[in-house]
Amino acid sequence: MSIKIDLRSREPSYLQLAAVLRKRIESGEIPPDEALPSITYLVQETGLAVGTVRKAIKVLADEGLVVTVPGRGSFATRLRGR
Repeated sequence: MSIKIDLRSREPSYLQLAAVLRKRIESGEIPPDEALPSITYLVQETGLAVGTVRKAIKVLADEGLVVTVPGRGSFATRLRGR
């Protein structure tokens, strides 16, 4: 799972990451009830800080696209209308 973040972009890194994950959830690449990649993996893959990755996941949680289970991870939710 390749994730590219443009560090020179005016768009904040956390919003770029949220957009990549959102697209993968909405396309079904990350199906409902499946875990998102771990924070550790996303940090290694993107080079972003842990707090930045958590902020991206929180954006998706606030949108209702993921639910985070402490100690287990973050999981894609079922999209409305599907």
